[in-house]
Amino acid sequence: MKRIITLFLISLVVGISCKKKQTPITEEEAIAVVKRFDEGWKGKNFSIVDSVLAPAYIYFTQSGGTFTRINLVETAGSSDYLLDSAERIEYKVKLFENTAVVSTRWIGKGIYKGVTFNENQRCSITIIKIGNKVQILSEHCTPIKALNLLH
Repeated sequence: MKRIITLFLISLVVGISCKKKQTPITEEEAIAVVKRFDEGWKGKNFSIVDSVLAPAYIYFTQSGGTFTRINLVETAGSSDYLLDSAERIEYKVKLFENTAVVSTRWIGKGIYKGVTFNENQRCSITIIKIGNKVQILSEHCTPIKALNLLH
């Protein structure tokens, strides 16, 4: 019986030590997935948008609501959402193991459900890496308001 327990413990230790370690996410991977996401939006390619979103993706709206993954993918391919121009600048990346928080500035013009928009936003995008798959887990964008320096 001692021999069986010893063999079991040795097998357990060997199994744990041989387990493949998670490779940490890199700054390059985090930026690449954000750029791919934007490519999908600009090209109205909902399958690209879908491919970079984690299954549990959530968007936090400016008004305090949420937008689900399904809502976002549908909007990306919808004729209700048209981009005239869009650019993402000022990338700043914070890394922690398999997670990255990417701060960006998104500037875009277009029409959504018949209403024109002209946005200048600071966005926080949470990126995760599981195995070799890098995906966007959540996003929140806040309008950048012009400072009134004439007070």
